[in-house]
Parts: sequence; C-alpha cells; structure tokens
Amino acid sequence: MTTGMNLERPLELEGFRLPMTNLTDLLHSDAVFPRARWQSRRQVLVEMSEALARANGLDAKRVLEAVNERERLGSTGVGEGVAIPHARVAGLSRAVGGFAKLHEAVDFEAIDERPCDLVFMILAPDDDGIEHLRALAKVARALRRDSVRSGLRAAQSVDAVMAVLAPDQNSNAA
Repeated sequence: MTTGMNLERPLELEGFRLPMTNLTDLLHSDAVFPRARWQSRRQVLVEMSEALARANGLDAKRVLEAVNERERLGSTGVGEGVAIPHARVAGLSRAVGGFAKLHEAVDFEAIDERPCDLVFMILAPDDDGIEHLRALAKVARALRRDSVRSGLRAAQSVDAVMAVLAPDQNSNAA
C-alpha cells in the first residue's frame, strides 16, 4: 500500500467523497482516445470497456457485459453526434469514465438518427444508483453545449480533451 496521494481519483476519507467538480474527475487518461479509428458501435464498446477495466482493475468481460446489457435496454445515442453508454459495475467505489472522439462517426441509434463521433462511457458502482445518475446528468449537461462538443471535436490529444472538459465545469463552481 502506498501512502502517496492518488491524483487520478477524488479525495476519499473513510467513506466520505468530495463531490465531482468537473468531468476530468471521472476520466482516467488511459481511457481517453482523442483520435479513435474504431468502425462500429460494437468495437467502440469493446475498446472502451477494456480500457476502463484496465484503468480501474476490473474484469473487462464483466464490464462489457454490463455495458451491452444497458445498450439492449435502449439507445445511448443522445443526439448531436453524442453517445453516453453507461452501466453499473461491481468493484467500483466511485463513478469512472472514458472518452473517445471517433475519426468516423458510428451508428448508436441516436434519437436524432445522426451517427455519433463523441462517446463518453460511464461506469458507476453497482450499489450506488444516485452516483450513476449524477455522473450521467453531469456528462449529458456538459455535452449538450455546442462549445464543449466543438472543443472535443477539435482536440487532438488527451491533454486537449481534459482542457476542454475542465473549464466547462469550473465555471459552475464559484
């Protein structure tokens, strides 16, 4: 066990978690893909599930099964080229996420019938529906903004993606 501070996760003290202040609190840099060349919804879900599983010490097969189960319930394509696949997974203490900007948009059966090129996957603890909904709402609220979508589409690096997502939420915290 290390005693150093883990900057990849929000501060946790004996069951108390500070609230997520911006979307970068959800993201692990190993699960951010600013120039993904995946060619189908299936490939996007597989690659992102595997990356999030690796980054968070989870079983990739179980993560993919949970994400696919949620996808079977209904489309996670929310319109404007955005998809937010999400699932609740055992083994997490907090919500985590990954992001991909696809080189070519893929069909997520979005409500506006547009293919999606911006995909933000969220995994939340299986025993915390409130955290799942909070993370989902925060991501959806941010990606509804034209300036955020445009910034993400222009981002060419992990750092650029993080820079787009951090200021968006900092403007709400005063």
